[in-house]
Amino acid sequence: MPRTVFCAKLKRELPGLEKPPFPSKLGERIYEHISKDAYDMWPAQQTLIINHYGLNLADPEARKILREQMEEFFFGEETATSEE
Repeated sequence: MPRTVFCAKLKRELPGLEKPPFPSKLGERIYEHISKDAYDMWPAQQTLIINHYGLNLADPEARKILREQMEEFFFGEETATSEE
């Protein structure tokens, strides 16, 4: 039976990822709190962000911006909701 999580993005219990998507605190947080369905939404959003900002992922600053946008995409509403 697949592992389930209460998805912070989609606000319901869904199958989780099989493993953290990358090694970092953010990767671990995504693994613990984001469903596979929500994570599958990220590539399209990532492409929009890269194109909108003209990011060159060889640049460490561009990768930092993308990580910040990823955190906002998955957890931004959760933060806003918890402050209300």
